[in-house]
Amino acid sequence: MTLFSPAQADAVRWVAANRERLSREHLHLWRLAEPSWREYRSAAWFVERLAREGFEVEAGTAGMPTAFAARFSTGPGPVLATIAEYDAVPGTSQEAVAERAPRQGTHAHTAGHTDPHSALGLGALAGVLATKAAMQTHGLKGTLVLMGEPAEKMCGSKPVHASHGLYDDFSAAISWHPTSFLSLANSCLWDTHCATYWSRIYTFECLEPESWSSSIARTGVNSPHSISRAPGAIDAVCLMYTAAKYLKENMLPHQGAWSLNEAILQAGQATADNLPPGLAVIQYALRAPTIEMQERVWAVLDRNADHVAAMAHCTVKKAWVTRTRPGLANHAMAEVTFRNFERCGPPEYSEAAVSFANDLRRACGAGSVENPFPPEILRLCPPRDAEAALRAHLPPWQKNYTSDDYTDWTWHCPTARLYVGRAQLRIDTPGRVWPDWTRNAMGGVPACIDPMWLKAAEVTAATFVELLEHPAEVERARAEFAERTGGGIGGSKWIAPLLGEKFPAPIHYRWPEYVETARGPEYTVPDPSKP
Repeated sequence: MTLFSPAQADAVRWVAANRERLSREHLHLWRLAEPSWREYRSAAWFVERLAREGFEVEAGTAGMPTAFAARFSTGPGPVLATIAEYDAVPGTSQEAVAERAPRQGTHAHTAGHTDPHSALGLGALAGVLATKAAMQTHGLKGTLVLMGEPAEKMCGSKPVHASHGLYDDFSAAISWHPTSFLSLANSCLWDTHCATYWSRIYTFECLEPESWSSSIARTGVNSPHSISRAPGAIDAVCLMYTAAKYLKENMLPHQGAWSLNEAILQAGQATADNLPPGLAVIQYALRAPTIEMQERVWAVLDRNADHVAAMAHCTVKKAWVTRTRPGLANHAMAEVTFRNFERCGPPEYSEAAVSFANDLRRACGAGSVENPFPPEILRLCPPRDAEAALRAHLPPWQKNYTSDDYTDWTWHCPTARLYVGRAQLRIDTPGRVWPDWTRNAMGGVPACIDPMWLKAAEVTAATFVELLEHPAEVERARAEFAERTGGGIGGSKWIAPLLGEKFPAPIHYRWPEYVETARGPEYTVPDPSKP
């Protein structure tokens, strides 16, 4: 293994030299914990920080208030991009302590960082800032792009950005993520990239309840309390929910690795009066390996919506939230990225991290151990080995697995998917399942979480510097991209953005969020512990 070039060494040293400040910044983002489409303070922090670093920043890209695009250029050269995410997950608030407890000032149903995207965003930022420092010191020519991507938990912003053409001039990209599978920890995806994720909202409205029946003509009583009432929008949502559950096993029989989930965003406008509920909204999200499988399920759901609307005397509107494409591999980008991972080495964890992990074990009724972390997060896994481990439990026909919206980037430039091991408790007893809050708590403990995103920053910066110093590596990746797409963007095997052109972002729905009221700051989901 060759050593770093002087420019790469400077980039990696920049990460180490700025570690303490970056760690404080990560904790700030971790505590903001804003959910999808409502990451106002998080996005504003990134925009201000990047502007101070000399980036040209466009806020509110593609009509999304919490999205941004930041660029820094030293002249003609490759355009290298990476992704900042920063959305949190409703219902997962957890303080950085060794007990199950929501963050101070919140309750259990507010949002919290799970992956955590606070670390993902800060790691991406640190990577581009380290690259920028090396570019300026060593006179490297090119452009860095950091895209602020909200609502990743709904695979929301990247398909929207793609539909607006914001990725079309990228030369190459890295998308890093805390490891999702231990067998893939500290590696790069090879052939089996993430699959598709489509989400659709059905809005039911009871707009003409008076036309439901003719009972008023029969009784002569003009009172809504004395005549038959239209079922209304709540009934429509209940019927929709139930019908999908009944039909679920028939939608894609005998084809695994798919999941359908739902969320009721609104129901009945909070009235229990004897009036037909006028409005109800339900969201479905489907993960599936192929576009064909997606199309089959949504045909059933759309048909269900039409029928239940008629039964409940409602109208129905159908609107996409997102439609991602399956991920496209690029071996050249995986190779150069993992080569630099080997130079950087895997994450290392201090005694403070081990101590907190053992505190978590004791909180769950287990004893302390010398090595509380899984061995997989402490070593590197070559991409081909990671591929073999992933394929071991997949059928041969399945080319993509799980979901993430970075996949839309893969259709606009050669993209590496980098996984870095994250601190979590080792399964040391067969059948043991550690509660999720233990992993979420580690996200707010610097000793546990910093090694992961700092390593991602090092690998990203070292890889970007290598691509700037050796443009032939970029051309090799782009040649593979052209071959896989049949000629690049618009090629014969290329898949265009599935949302069409200039898709309007679905920011107007009743997504969970923090709000300011006359009672002070609140989360839109009330605290059930309060009267």
